[in-house]
Amino acid sequence: MPGHVTIPLARAWNSWSSRPAELTFLPLGLRITPVLYSTRARRASAIEPRHDPVRFGRHTIDNSLIELETELGGTSIRFQASASDPFAVRGQWEAPQLGEWGTRFWLTLAISSDGGEVVRYDAEKGAAIIKIDRRFAAIVTRAPAIQVTGHDSIDALRADFETNGYFYTATRSDSAPVLGLRFNMEMMREGAYAAAVADSEDLAVLNARACLEAASRPAPSLHDGQFAGALDAVRDVVGWNTIWDKVNHRPYTAVTRIWNLGEFAVWYNDQTFAALLAGVFDTDIARENMAAALAGATPQGNIACIVTSNDAWVDRSQPPHGSLVAWLLYLRNGERSMIEASYEALARNQRWWRSHRDPDDFGLISCGTSDVGEGLYKGTIFGARNETGMDNSATHDEAVYDPVTRTLSTYDLGLNCALALDAEMLSHMAALLGRAEEADEFAALADRSRRLIREHLWDADRGIFANRQRKGGFVRSLSPTSFYPLMCGAANAEQASHLLAYLADPATFGGAFVLPNATRNDPAFAENVYWRGRIWPNVNFMVWLGLKRYRFDAEASHLAKQSYDLFMQSWRDRRIAAENYNATTGEAMDQGDTDPFYIWAALLPLMAVEELCGFDPWNGWSLCNNGADANFGPLLSPAGRIHVSSENGVLTVTRDGVPFLSTNNLGRFTHLVVGDGYISCRIESASQSAAELHLAGIDAGEVVAVKLGEMDAQWRAADIGIVVALPTADKTREFHLWHRRQVK
Repeated sequence: MPGHVTIPLARAWNSWSSRPAELTFLPLGLRITPVLYSTRARRASAIEPRHDPVRFGRHTIDNSLIELETELGGTSIRFQASASDPFAVRGQWEAPQLGEWGTRFWLTLAISSDGGEVVRYDAEKGAAIIKIDRRFAAIVTRAPAIQVTGHDSIDALRADFETNGYFYTATRSDSAPVLGLRFNMEMMREGAYAAAVADSEDLAVLNARACLEAASRPAPSLHDGQFAGALDAVRDVVGWNTIWDKVNHRPYTAVTRIWNLGEFAVWYNDQTFAALLAGVFDTDIARENMAAALAGATPQGNIACIVTSNDAWVDRSQPPHGSLVAWLLYLRNGERSMIEASYEALARNQRWWRSHRDPDDFGLISCGTSDVGEGLYKGTIFGARNETGMDNSATHDEAVYDPVTRTLSTYDLGLNCALALDAEMLSHMAALLGRAEEADEFAALADRSRRLIREHLWDADRGIFANRQRKGGFVRSLSPTSFYPLMCGAANAEQASHLLAYLADPATFGGAFVLPNATRNDPAFAENVYWRGRIWPNVNFMVWLGLKRYRFDAEASHLAKQSYDLFMQSWRDRRIAAENYNATTGEAMDQGDTDPFYIWAALLPLMAVEELCGFDPWNGWSLCNNGADANFGPLLSPAGRIHVSSENGVLTVTRDGVPFLSTNNLGRFTHLVVGDGYISCRIESASQSAAELHLAGIDAGEVVAVKLGEMDAQWRAADIGIVVALPTADKTREFHLWHRRQVK
């Protein structure tokens, strides 16, 4: 039975299932599942992170490299796989440490298909062969299996080991729905296999043999120098968490492949962040994640808080960050189609918040839970808190649930700031789509929200923004949402200055590990439970965006570095990408309420990457040359797939391996546009001497005009392209170049 034939070929072989060592050729539903058996532990394992220790290694987006390590009964096994061809994959294993005599520890490659087709072993060809629909697949191994066994299922194979041990031969077979190629660690402590799909049996075997013998290509680092490993980490977290949703027949990037919340689970907020992270490398995966997030749109207008195979919280939503993510993706990839696909659901969601969560029609919203659906916690104070995403935050402690309005008694600062920013981004989206009236509508809503936040959620006595009772004063507890008015543009200059003081104060939000989700002087901080005192990557990211909006560049860079350092503390050696972190020690796994491989943890290293090359709605595409050496890429940009390097003070951007921009100017380039016949940016110099901007691929004879500020720029022809002089200046300058053909 054919599987999912529309998946892009580059992603056909992948670790698609909940078993990360299992490789699946999705178009045919063909599976190769490693199963381990330890006599010492008296247990068989299909390597499932919910039950077994797994250390996730590198995982490229195109599946050219997949690595992981696991342990059973004291024996550690490393796996590596490489899909160098869309129809062929090569895998290998090694056991660096044995916990028992190798004869008693077994590794089985279980071959099966989703359609239940029989797999047969051809001893003469030394291959397991299966025909699915009109295609053939062959699996070969470097050394012959010690024995081949047949089973009805993976569970039956595991039961065979656990019931009969390793010395049992009665299940030998040369054909079965699950065929097991068995190896032990005494004879095959290292091993390799390959699988190929073709339109004839002999060709499948031939291609599998060729794949097995092919030399593996080393995968280069994506990010060296300043913030080393940051881009690699983003890739690996996205790569490992991108799996197949067999209920809805779709690929998506799960919040984590470890939690057991049913066959699939989509939180609206988390899924949009998955789209943002995937979009650094692959627009298709970003699009898939946005589609998964927006699939929770309800007939009422909101986007469901969470939808799983077990439940759907349609009575509530989550902070509306979807429009921000959609616009950030558009800034990176320039694809109008993603805006078109997202706009309707996002616009309905914005209007739903204002019509369903503003019981006094004041213009500020409270979180709540509507009388629809049958979701768990519907109609409860906890259900209402879910809408903030900060379920047990101390900022909710003084809130009271009103069963008449079905809302909490407080205006939630974070939600209101998110709603204001969402309206602002929707205005941009509507304008892009030519929907002028809606663009004006959402711009007006954003302005109104900003004004009300600035006037009514500013606690003048404490000099900070805070949640507030609808009928009274401010709540005592604070969280980093106090900085969200920067993100949505609500804070005036004086208010913003006060916020910076809180940001740096070690008694509140400052310190070595930031940002705690309760101030350090709040009793809730010491609890260190979930949103009471711990650090959350998504919150750091939103505060960082706000600092960038107000051009608090030094503070934004400092937060990005602290976030990178926090992440790397658990990532470098243990490969932990945590849902949240201890704000005193920076430790990830000091208590049980955190997942060790959560998607939005990758926002922490993403901030570091984007300090050097990034996108935001207020500065557009920006590059920073801070004088430190760095080398990273590839990543997507409006100019295509690029690589960025900085060496000896010279910043260079290459596209398809060819340099197209380089400069020795120290400082930032913002609002960078590389179009057909046009290049522009704003140059913010930190250099103390004159510098140059080299634009390759532009013939001098094709240049129409070059402007630096109001003046014609001085430029000259070079061996490749042109060189523009950048005299010293103490102000930001607009740069524009017009030429007669597209940049090469």
